Amino acid sequence: MLTKQSVVRVSKEQVSCDLAEDSAILDLKSGQYYGLNPIGAHIWALLQKPIPVEDILLRLLNEYEVDADRCERDLLALLGELEAKGLVETCAE
Repeated sequence: MLTKQSVVRVSKEQVSCDLAEDSAILDLKSGQYYGLNPIGAHIWALLQKPIPVEDILLRLLNEYEVDADRCERDLLALLGELEAKGLVETCAE
């Protein structure tokens, strides 16, 4: 289970590209495409190198007007979905 202390990064089993402000991701194992909106694409860009979830959260809170609790819930939900699809993985710090 992902927490604010988890360190995450994109998995090696995917390729992605920017589409204007969005991102497209191809899961190389399943051949499935996924899309991310501008905020999701921003998070995806941060995940290109291992990063603690808490660091992502702090950046989002500094850049967007959003309730801290809601931001944390939404971020953990997105990362959980990406992890379940094999697009991101947790790693050692």
